[in-house]
Amino acid sequence: DPQRALLALASAHRAKLTCPVIAITGSAGKTTTKNMLHALLEPSLRVVASEKSFNNDIGVPLTLLRADERTEALIVEVGTNAPGEIAALAAVVRPTIAIVTGIGHAHLEKLGSVEGVAREKSALLSALEPRGLAILNADCRQLPILRRALSSRVVTCSVQGDADLVARELLFHSVATSFQLGPLRVTLPLLGTHNVSNLLLAIAACQELGLGLDELLPRIACLRGGKQRLERRELAGITLIDDAYNANPESMRAAMRVLEGLHGYRRRVFVLGDMLELGPSAAELHHAVGAEIAARNIDLLVLVGELAKAAGAGALEAGMPPARVVHYSDTVAAAQQLGERLARGDVVLLKASRAMRFERIVDALGAALGDAARGDAGASSSGGGGSGMPLLREVCSL
Repeated sequence: DPQRALLALASAHRAKLTCPVIAITGSAGKTTTKNMLHALLEPSLRVVASEKSFNNDIGVPLTLLRADERTEALIVEVGTNAPGEIAALAAVVRPTIAIVTGIGHAHLEKLGSVEGVAREKSALLSALEPRGLAILNADCRQLPILRRALSSRVVTCSVQGDADLVARELLFHSVATSFQLGPLRVTLPLLGTHNVSNLLLAIAACQELGLGLDELLPRIACLRGGKQRLERRELAGITLIDDAYNANPESMRAAMRVLEGLHGYRRRVFVLGDMLELGPSAAELHHAVGAEIAARNIDLLVLVGELAKAAGAGALEAGMPPARVVHYSDTVAAAQQLGERLARGDVVLLKASRAMRFERIVDALGAALGDAARGDAGASSSGGGGSGMPLLREVCSL
């Protein structure tokens, strides 16, 4: 069995490593947190980290095998699709630090419920030795389940809540988020409360490895998002924000909060595609997301896919005018027709599960409208609002 042999080889190799091993799991934000942590550590340490989203029983052992005696920190992203997968990978990774970004409605087809997701993710914490460190999101509703798996030390992080590391007084700029962290004001060149939460988790890991906030602040200012993670493009006066790497209800809500927090545009347009692998609750979960969109300051809701119809029903039942709700049967239809509904000054955020292939829509809009400029993820200048866009104090947290 080649797969079993690869895991056995990686396990034997892991036994020879003496560097700290940081493992990251969660329903959303794994790759972003991993990328942030990598960027913050790399100026000080020789770091090996998972490539892209290599987090399964092939990607994890391949990451371990890239580390050697010169490695000073190893960052491993750990994912799951079914019960028992994280326990098996954790036994190979044997982390010294474990980060859980949060628990949400992901992979419910096989994990059954949010509680089932929490139990699966908590297997990473159970792999920690007593002298290890768990870094947890205190804003996660499933925190009690995660805590039951702990026999190690723990550090908690929160946005506006009660934890060891807390971000307060959040302000949205057009291209960044700033917040208070203890006595220091921090500016993160990425949008969204969820990215502040991801950053806090990464900072906690850096502090465990001996790095201070004064040392980290200049590095935080240089952070960039990943592909299709709030990736910004300017198209002939239309600002496009591609957040369609993947989606579940929690990350969909985080995206709508980001869109609502952008000011100075003609219209806020939310392009919502199917969220997959949600099991029997899929329609209900889509419906709830749609109802929440109706309560937000979003001007046009564009739905793509069969499941997205339920989100449309939720929005309409919650009072969103029918003229502001549009549905396309699939990604191909949206790619062909969406451009006709957009106008100069619009800001458009796209969010869907990876299998919806929303990059087709982005590419079609780019071809039709012409890329005026392509900025770094979440870090280019804003269209429609110009410079001097007002700040917005964010009142929501994950």
